Formats: sequence, C-alpha cells, structure tokens
Amino acid sequence: MELSFLTLQDEINKLQRGETTLNKPLKPHTTWRIGGPAKLFYEPDSIEGLVEALRLINKRRVPWFVLGKGSNILIPDRGINGVVIKLGENFATLKQEDELVTVEAGFSLIKLAGMMCKKGYAGLEFAGGIPGTVGGAVYMNAGAHKSDISSVITKALVLFKDGKMTWLDHAELGFAYRTSFLQSEGAMCLAAQFKLRKDDPVKLKAALQRYKAYRKETQPWKDPCCGSVFRNPLPHYAGQLIEQAGLKGYTIGGAKISEKHGNFIVNTGDASANDILKLIAHVQQEIEEGYGITLETEVAYIDDAQLQTS
Repeated sequence: MELSFLTLQDEINKLQRGETTLNKPLKPHTTWRIGGPAKLFYEPDSIEGLVEALRLINKRRVPWFVLGKGSNILIPDRGINGVVIKLGENFATLKQEDELVTVEAGFSLIKLAGMMCKKGYAGLEFAGGIPGTVGGAVYMNAGAHKSDISSVITKALVLFKDGKMTWLDHAELGFAYRTSFLQSEGAMCLAAQFKLRKDDPVKLKAALQRYKAYRKETQPWKDPCCGSVFRNPLPHYAGQLIEQAGLKGYTIGGAKISEKHGNFIVNTGDASANDILKLIAHVQQEIEEGYGITLETEVAYIDDAQLQTS
C-alpha cells in the first residue's frame, strides 16, 4: 500500500498542480489537535488542479477525504489510510457584485463575516465566531444565533466524488439542521455564492462583537476543541442536558467536558481520539438513561467508512 501512495504522489507531482506530502501529521491541521498522519496529504493549487488530481486518485481507487480548517472532525489515532485533500489558501478568492458575494471553499468563515460587516453587508453576523472554512460551513450547514448558512446561500459549486463538477442552487443543496445534500452524496463544496443585504456597518459590527463576546464568555475558545460535539435534540439543547446530568468537567484520559459549556469536549493536552470516543459514548449513555433522549454527534469521526471513493 505504501508503494501505491508513493506512485500516486509521483503522478500528482507530475501535474504540477499543488504540493504533496507522504505521512503528513494531521494534529496541527485539526482544531482538536488530535489524530494520526495522512498517508498522502495534497494541497491543490486551484480548482482545475484538484479536478485533475482527483481523476488520478479515483483511477487508482484510493480513498480520500477533504479537510478545511479541521473543526467539527475527529481524526483516528492511526491516521487516515488515504489521501487528505487540504483546501486552504489556494482556495480563498472572493468576488463581490453589490449584494452577491462569491467565495471559494478555503476562505475563513470568521474572516468573511468580519469583512462583510465592515463593508455594510448584513446576513453573516451569526458566523463571526464559527471556526472553519466556507466549504465546511456549506457542507455542515453551519449556524448559530438562530441562523445558518442556508439562510444566505444562493448556490454552490460542487465536486462530486466521480469527478463531475456543477453549480447547485439552494433547493438542490438539500439543507436541513446541520446537514446538506453534500453529506449524503460524499461531495465537496468548492465555492459558494451568498446573497447579503445593505445595512449600517456600525450596527453590523456591534452585532458581530456581541456574538463574539458571547462565544468567548460561554465557550472554551482558548482550549483545543472541535466546536459543538452533539446536535441539539430540539426542543432540547445538548449542552443543557449534559449540564443537568452533572457531567461538566467529567474526564476520560486527556479529554474533558468543558466546564464552560456542556456541548464542548476539550483536549487538556494529550487526549487521544480514543479518549474522545469513550467520553462521547459515556455522555450518550448518561443522557439516554437519564432523560430517554438519544444524542447524535455533530462532529464527524473520520474512520475508513467516511472516506470517499469513486
């Protein structure tokens, strides 16, 4: 298997469409600072380069996974036995035509929200404290403060796992609570167009600061974490249930339920993915037994079953 990754690396390098690294450590590329290496780590230089490389990856039937800023995911301790495609700085262009803003997938969601508020365009204030990229936000339908990506997006450029690329409109993206059509299809968002509206920049920046201040006050933003671990079982809230169950501060290995917010698990310094999984399972069992409510995870555990193949 190692030989096949070396061969694939050579083939991708011949395209001169980005950078590749064998056995790349993934801890620095996740907000939890957890996980083993990627057999092959690929940073494409453009959408065209990614499409060409994906054709080679699929031809060799090597599984792959797309990575943005690494929030809302848990990488196994053994790593990823496939290609990790990193959409980063090479996927961060922005074009604006009045209220329509088109952004590539690697653009920081926090940065985008701040820029638009400063320029006097409303709609993304809710995202001012959400870590991650535009691509990941579309994939997860990220949201906060009673709003989400589906409320402002008009269409997205989508690359399917078979290499087909097309723009999908809002209805075709199949948004629901913390999910989208992309998840069921194993497709990736390459760019998105948002419809914003003109508003007072002073008012927008004030709203953005309120949301950021709230997050800093109520969430462990200084500690390595992934964001919310569990989906809210509406009308209940996962964090409140966990707090009511007396689980704040509960620790397994290096993983601890935040004392600031029950729906956050922090890495206290040396947590393994296995520590996180055990803690998640413990919380689910306690909430099921205590309240008869099944907590589903929002964070995705990237095991072999989660990797994509053509």
